[in-house]
Amino acid sequence: MSQTERQEIRPDICVIGAGTGGLAAAAAAAAFGVSVVLIEKAKMGGVGLNSGALPANALIAAAERAQALRNGARFGVKPGRGDVDLAAVRAHVHGVVAAAAPAASRARCNGLGVRVIDGEGRFTDRGTVAVDGFAVKARRFVIATGSAPVRPAISGLAEVPYLTTETVFELMEYPRHLIVIGAGSTGLELAQAFRRLGSAVTVLEQGIALADDDPECAAIVLDALARDGVVLRSGVTVSAVRRVLARIEVDFTGADGKETIAGSHLLLAVGRRPNLENLNLDAAGIRYRPDGIVVDRGLRTTNKQVYAIGDVLAGPKLGHLAHHQAGLVIRHALFRIPVRSDRHAVPRVTYTDPQLAQVGALEAAARAKAGALRILRAPYFENDRAQASGATNGHIKIVAGRRGNILGVTIVGAAAAESIAAWTLAITQKLNIEAMAGLIVPYPSYAEVGKRAAMTYFRRGLTSPLVRRIIGWLRRFG
Repeated sequence: MSQTERQEIRPDICVIGAGTGGLAAAAAAAAFGVSVVLIEKAKMGGVGLNSGALPANALIAAAERAQALRNGARFGVKPGRGDVDLAAVRAHVHGVVAAAAPAASRARCNGLGVRVIDGEGRFTDRGTVAVDGFAVKARRFVIATGSAPVRPAISGLAEVPYLTTETVFELMEYPRHLIVIGAGSTGLELAQAFRRLGSAVTVLEQGIALADDDPECAAIVLDALARDGVVLRSGVTVSAVRRVLARIEVDFTGADGKETIAGSHLLLAVGRRPNLENLNLDAAGIRYRPDGIVVDRGLRTTNKQVYAIGDVLAGPKLGHLAHHQAGLVIRHALFRIPVRSDRHAVPRVTYTDPQLAQVGALEAAARAKAGALRILRAPYFENDRAQASGATNGHIKIVAGRRGNILGVTIVGAAAAESIAAWTLAITQKLNIEAMAGLIVPYPSYAEVGKRAAMTYFRRGLTSPLVRRIIGWLRRFG
């Protein structure tokens, strides 16, 4: 259909992509009464809902239950075998997704006043997107098309069956030996989950496992995975894969030379790439690179009529970051309020056991920038809640400046994903460590770990000769 034959629509906002960020942008704009068109070619809710973080956490929850059955003796509970019914686990994962799906449905969007168009949006000029017989000429556009798993250049990969971090939840058979290529957050989360569900698991990583996290805290996670029986081979290069009868063989080279490992299933977890193909960004005057669309601090592209958010940008691929950015662009698009996307205060979580959560600067980066630092720590094993639940593995690490300004926090331990939220607020609001030390937290709770670490900032003052003299002088007055 030619441009002249398409039905023309002129909304205030056109959002391309109905993932986490796109849905948030469309709903926010519609809430202010402006006309919104939302374009989506696949499932509403995007990767995060259908084949990403949500189903992954449902799978992890099943694996935790299986592990808990095996480890009940320390709590006085007779341990069981923890036998796993993969079909039932799969049903649980799909049930969790189904329960969340209505919040991202077309019906809900229509109820909010958002017009949803099925199809693939493609720019035809700087101010028009063509989709399914329509020419959408909006005042502002938001690109939120998300990302897809990277397929590495490995000889023979096209000839063997393999799983990605999106298709792994559709497994119909039990993986006797799962080979995972990639030791980032997602690769290790799934590796531990399948190991706890009964699979043998080997992880191959070209670089350093959890390379983007604090090495000291990441080491605790890697040690826990090793104790679970996950075999991790770092510093190896995978050269070829092939299918031999019912097995998949993987050739790789490491410190010990060339090796071959055989498994029943292969999982690729080597990262994600932005979905830029077929958008025809050149026609819209939008600059982009292989790692994502180029935007300014306000998330506007080189075409000032167009914003981009979420996984189509370079940097971390996080649903909660896309959701946050959606609010920023709608604020600017509708009210011209100056906004600035600051990734410094965006938390990251690896949902292994123990969990690994981080916000702000890591120690190495902070030291290179600020020089003198105060590193504050507190272990989980000194926490009463951790002792009661048996989750004593881990600690909190706070990177603070000399004046007590909080530069970064890493938590490795139980409920780290929940505990990091308070520290994200502290960094966002530029709170001093004194504020966190004075925070009243419930007893017993994991939050006490962070409070105890914050209080160690003042330990030097407690032993200062000057402070001791002042206290002695004040005692004379009763």
